[in-house]
Amino acid sequence: MVSSKITASGKAKRDPGGFYDYMAELHTSPFQRQMIAEINGFYKVDLIIMDATEGFAKGGPDRGELVKPNLILASSDRVAIDAVGVALLRSYGSTPEVMKDRIFDLEQISRAAELGVGVTSASAIKLVPLDDKSEEDARKIRETLDAQR
Repeated sequence: MVSSKITASGKAKRDPGGFYDYMAELHTSPFQRQMIAEINGFYKVDLIIMDATEGFAKGGPDRGELVKPNLILASSDRVAIDAVGVALLRSYGSTPEVMKDRIFDLEQISRAAELGVGVTSASAIKLVPLDDKSEEDARKIRETLDAQR
């Protein structure tokens, strides 16, 4: 197992005592999305929480077009929560990369589904709203996911 050191900037960059900058390789690779999907195949998670109270639909990670969905999403399935996150971004209008193609044809989601990291289709995603406001949001997200078939 390769461990990584967390730097003062919060980025996992190097093996302890090593000099190779893995984060530079990841962030400059044309295969970045597939690499992220593949990394996710090597560890198990019990719960993923996505803070979607606010975020950037365009731009990011630290500036851009701010949107405020005011949602907290939770799942035990990494592919499902990514797909729902994309559906949510699409409801606000996002970058061309996020808006194009079917959600499950996007590189990172497609590769992760292919590797068995999570669900393989939008129809396999179950949305469970916890209140009336969330019910309306879940309906809109479901419509976006259903349009993927």
